[in-house]
Amino acid sequence: MNKIQRSKHPAMQPIDDSELVRESWKVFQIMGEFVEGFERLARVRPSVSIFGSARTDKKHPQYKLAEEIAHKLSDEGFSVISGGGPGIMEAANKGAQQGKSPSIGVNIQLPHEQRSNDYQDISIFFRHFFSRKVMFVKYACAYVVMPGGFGTLDELAEILTLVQTGKTRRIPIILVHSPFWNGLLDWFRQTLAVEGTISPNDLDLMTVADDADDVVDLIVKYYEENKENATPSDEERAKFMEI
Repeated sequence: MNKIQRSKHPAMQPIDDSELVRESWKVFQIMGEFVEGFERLARVRPSVSIFGSARTDKKHPQYKLAEEIAHKLSDEGFSVISGGGPGIMEAANKGAQQGKSPSIGVNIQLPHEQRSNDYQDISIFFRHFFSRKVMFVKYACAYVVMPGGFGTLDELAEILTLVQTGKTRRIPIILVHSPFWNGLLDWFRQTLAVEGTISPNDLDLMTVADDADDVVDLIVKYYEENKENATPSDEERAKFMEI
């Protein structure tokens, strides 16, 4: 039997001690982000997370629609969580701040495109995308997904996966502006479902809406019907390993 020469094996290359130290400190950075997020968001329930493009102009109809949705949700008693940046995120925070409930931004430090908007009552800053995404979903009782790019699609896929696999409870996932989403949903239906990579029933995890009042009504109705169970019990957290 040939012995592996560890020093030459690609998976066994020597690592400088300073690199190991840097990697170890990242663990503490990540822990710190989780602790701060949990401490600052645990008391803002019920809340709704609103996703969407950072590139949407203030004059765009989708900016106005996101602002209207957030304002109405805030007046209904829902804190609004956004990514804290420009575009749809800014519209969500702006609308929420016009209402009665807290406007929350979970900001990410990026080399370009992301800047913090000025409409946040609670601001949290993250260096790592995955810890930030946990804050988006952990305390939300609904998700509103406005038109967006790769980041929005990533967040949508994350939410769908968590609900599909039972890692979090089923709650409203509302895609806003049907002309934007119909092509993707058709691909889900005609390709993913046909190929068997998702179940046809998985399409029922999402609802499409075009009007601010329809979005708010869907969320309020769900919350009123599930108010007693809006906060997961200790048993549910253990069962679902809730993030």
